[in-house]
Amino acid sequence: MLNLFVSLELLLKLRCCLGTVCGIEWYGYAALGILTAILSFLMDLSVAKLLRAHQWLYTMLEGNVLLQFLCWTLYPACICAIASSFSHNICPFSTGSGIPEVRTMLAGFEMPHYLSLTNLFSKFLGLICTLAAGSTVFLGKVGPFVHLSTMVGGYLSNLCTLIQPAGQMLVVSAGVGVASCFGAPIGGVLFSVEVMSSHFALRHYCPCFFSAACGALTFRLLAVWGGDGETLQALFRTNFPDALPFYPLEILLFAFLGLLCGAVSCCYLFCHRWILRFTKTNPYTMKELLTSFLDSRQWTSQSHNTSEQLQPLLEWSSSGTSVYFSLVFFLLMKMWMLVLACTLPLPAGYFMPVFIYGAAIGRLIGEGAAYLSSTGVTPGQQWASVNPGGYALAGAAAFSGAVTHTLSPVLVAIELTGQFTHAVPILLATLLANALSRSGQRPSFYDALSISKRLPHLPSLKKATHVKGSGEIMLPLTSFGMTGLAVNQRSSGESCSWRDAQTSTVQAIWTGTRSGRRSPRTPDIVLLGAHANIVGLAYKHVGVI
Repeated sequence: MLNLFVSLELLLKLRCCLGTVCGIEWYGYAALGILTAILSFLMDLSVAKLLRAHQWLYTMLEGNVLLQFLCWTLYPACICAIASSFSHNICPFSTGSGIPEVRTMLAGFEMPHYLSLTNLFSKFLGLICTLAAGSTVFLGKVGPFVHLSTMVGGYLSNLCTLIQPAGQMLVVSAGVGVASCFGAPIGGVLFSVEVMSSHFALRHYCPCFFSAACGALTFRLLAVWGGDGETLQALFRTNFPDALPFYPLEILLFAFLGLLCGAVSCCYLFCHRWILRFTKTNPYTMKELLTSFLDSRQWTSQSHNTSEQLQPLLEWSSSGTSVYFSLVFFLLMKMWMLVLACTLPLPAGYFMPVFIYGAAIGRLIGEGAAYLSSTGVTPGQQWASVNPGGYALAGAAAFSGAVTHTLSPVLVAIELTGQFTHAVPILLATLLANALSRSGQRPSFYDALSISKRLPHLPSLKKATHVKGSGEIMLPLTSFGMTGLAVNQRSSGESCSWRDAQTSTVQAIWTGTRSGRRSPRTPDIVLLGAHANIVGLAYKHVGVI
């Protein structure tokens, strides 16, 4: 008992000492970012080990084509089966992205099962297995990791009782997940703000950026200490030329790329909604894909006398096949594979796959532009070189932004690559892609998931209707069988009020409306009276309300 009192006294003294520096809740925000970054690093380390084991097993079976084929196909299938078993047997709430559920919780709905320790354990292990399947299932970690950071924030919120209101830690944790995945604090917080809709208040921005900065710094430091780099740098380092990053006329190509990404995103969202209705009754491998897409060198401009070929060219044209054919085949296959992968009962993210897909679209456009410039087709001036990697970066931001109806992928792409020279064309392409994707009031990817799961959510706001009269959104008088009633006769110089109306008319109108709070509309939009006056008149003439 004495030891307990001594421990409590020491904790109180420690709390007083820490409280003199800053509020105790700020230590909770820092702990949230650090713990989330540690989880992300451990997940990446485990995924790398499993992928390396797959490659080792494949090389050990060299010489037996059948066994190599079974290893290449059955290994990811078994890994996905293990991930699905975690979700099926341990916690069924761990499947999917998790972002729609987080939005619902931030809206004020109680969903304790999604913040349980069992869900945290199941989602963490299941996501490791999903990412270890590699590019076979073409799924990512952003969405589930936002959910994981929200679970960690929920437990820290129970410990840090001084944080008021109680849900503020959940709001902050939603912005930390993306920062801990890529080391992109600014783009990660803004992406969470856009995806979570109106659940962010101004007072949440400072804690969000502070916690995200702690998470991003810890994630990059752990990568350096783990031997992945010598110092803190961008996750996908690029070598774009700074002297002349792009020509002025290339702005038109970037605009065309944005419109193309918007059109493809509409097709993808349509297929996604269709497959959801039909089914209703990996960073390590993806890092290699994105690194090759963002390569600044032209793959098709290699000299025949060159003895050493470019590494990306060997990956995309190993058997002499055209690079354009490989990219087109990649886009066609990954489209339906990604749509089907979204229906798997696995903990999986969907932001990074669409980011990679957009990079492939941009790379195809960039390679075509580089080929045309090298042949001298461009009139008026000779383009020395076109950087296809810039188009890949713009396509990645534009397509992912169009699918999620957000603009923050621009900042995410810049922070991931450390490349600011293409900021303007990337923003232009993303704006045009968003404009085309939002036309027709199409729901975003996460809105479609919320609708499919019947989760309460705030839909995207439609266009303003302030120019419409109240009668255009209310039931007309003809629906009550009173076509001959003239409420206002401005044309004859007379005006009739509710006092001149017959008792049966007032009763019919009052009982015909569902809530008793809708009034008929006069032809010239003249106010008949306040709601309190109409209620009083109805009670006086009818006797019931």
